[in-house]
Amino acid sequence: MAYQTYSGHSRPQPADERVGPLERIRAGFGLRGPRREQHVLGPEELGALCVPVGDDGVVIGEDAQRQTAVLGLFRPSTYDVVLVGGVWTAQLIALRAAATGARVAVETARPQLWAPLAQAAGGGQPCVTVHPIGRLGAQGASVSAPVLVVRDLGPRPPRSRLSATPWQSTLTLLPFLGPNAARVLNAADLVGVQRVSPQEAELIGRVLSLGGPEVAALPTLGDDHTLWATRIHRQYVRTEPGGAEYQLLGPARRVD
Repeated sequence: MAYQTYSGHSRPQPADERVGPLERIRAGFGLRGPRREQHVLGPEELGALCVPVGDDGVVIGEDAQRQTAVLGLFRPSTYDVVLVGGVWTAQLIALRAAATGARVAVETARPQLWAPLAQAAGGGQPCVTVHPIGRLGAQGASVSAPVLVVRDLGPRPPRSRLSATPWQSTLTLLPFLGPNAARVLNAADLVGVQRVSPQEAELIGRVLSLGGPEVAALPTLGDDHTLWATRIHRQYVRTEPGGAEYQLLGPARRVD
């Protein structure tokens, strides 16, 4: 029971004086909010509710229906992505991954292309780091500190020396298909394809089991379009940079 001091003596407070913020706190739930009438939906109205469960990740553009396309990079298991395309798209994905709070480690033979991005990203924080070939060490990825490893090593990337760990995803960039392209594509969980030659489109079609119209469309894609594909699902995505991204990376381009 709460007391207050009065002339050297204590007396119980009246009930209406004892009701204060502490008494209105529910254990584990904080202060009670304002009371409102309950909102009830009938069965016929449930279809109007849109809850994007599972659509968390990195926004990579919009699909053919102009809906936001999201790439769920970070998972409690390893996740390997291969992008047959230009460095512009890989850099945009890296920037947006860093914006979600992830760390990005770039292993590249072209540090001059990645150094400006690393300097500009994170507002001075080392959220994007650039490493020479074979010099990328363990990254210590965790659920609270996911990591995206970008491998920009040309058309014949060597096998990664990094151990597969949860919450660490790999994005391998192929500017064009090399002799070991089939192995790299087969090992990927997700493949992104930008404009390629008809011969490359045929190989990609065989590996990914693409249909004839999709194979025919690959050599005609615009600089800002990518086909993202697994063995089951296909999705064309148009990627447009924001203002700050445009200032840093310029317009979308397939050829570096």
